[in-house]
Amino acid sequence: MVKITDVARHAGVSPSTVSYALSGKRPISEETRQRVEDSIRELGYRPHAGARALASSRSNVLALVVPLRTGIHVPVVMQFAVSVVTAARRHDHDVLLLTQEEGEEGLRRVADTALVDALIVMDVQLHDGRLPLLRALDRPSVLIGFPAEPAGLTCIDLDFKAAGELCVEHLAGLGHRVIGLVGSPPEVYVRETGFAQRVVQGFTAAAHRNGIASSVHPCEADPAAARQVAEQLLRERPALTGVVVHNEPVLEPLIDAFEALGLRVPGDLSVTAICPDELAARVRVPVTSIAIPAAEVGAGSVELLMKKLGGIPVPQATLLPPRLTVRASTRPRP
Repeated sequence: MVKITDVARHAGVSPSTVSYALSGKRPISEETRQRVEDSIRELGYRPHAGARALASSRSNVLALVVPLRTGIHVPVVMQFAVSVVTAARRHDHDVLLLTQEEGEEGLRRVADTALVDALIVMDVQLHDGRLPLLRALDRPSVLIGFPAEPAGLTCIDLDFKAAGELCVEHLAGLGHRVIGLVGSPPEVYVRETGFAQRVVQGFTAAAHRNGIASSVHPCEADPAAARQVAEQLLRERPALTGVVVHNEPVLEPLIDAFEALGLRVPGDLSVTAICPDELAARVRVPVTSIAIPAAEVGAGSVELLMKKLGGIPVPQATLLPPRLTVRASTRPRP
């Protein structure tokens, strides 16, 4: 095992100089720092985590706060989590995953200890009770999601409002004039979860702009609920020819339900979705979709935190533009 003395000997400096280069507690010349870093890389030296944290007053741990509330689709959430963990390891940080619904009290408990250096917070609501504490903390944070008032916070996410609009514009361009949105489970809207609310905003605005008759239907994440929503849509809008789905678990059951009711996809009904690409591509009828960029958002949240920990200014808002991939589930209105 390579020791700090081995690095010092290789770089031609004292062990204390190597320690200063690692901790930043005392200034050293750029030339010396570079020599030490070259030796560390060449020898494969890895500082002991406990000693490094003690020297820098840092734990090198990030908290990922992702309360697993009802209505949350866990497989997609875990894609974000994996991306955060992978990006954090590239910066030599570990991740503490907090999944309990503890709100402000849970955040305060973690922040008041030396367990973590910074926080990433998911499942952000429009009027999230955790926001005042996050603004007041002496530890940096990044939100994956946007509240109604993001001032004083650092937020990153897919532009879900633009995603809702883009789905409608795609259907409008194909001539569809009566469409519906099959959305997240009802409890997600009751909590005013930001991403779900913004999809509705974008969907409704684009439908109005294009003179399209539209309606929004929350849907529980099970096949029976998908069948009920399909029946309700056709009962209320018999001229329906287009559907936007923002509810991953019911995407294929919904297509099955419409076909059981006599509407073929895409012959009679065009379907678009906001969901992971791999899900859209493996459905029996591959679905035109806007991807959920979990890897990009997760990694981006870590990069923003690393800059904040380093005292580098970051933008308050990072909105990733939606990307629509056309597949077999959409065609011009019959």
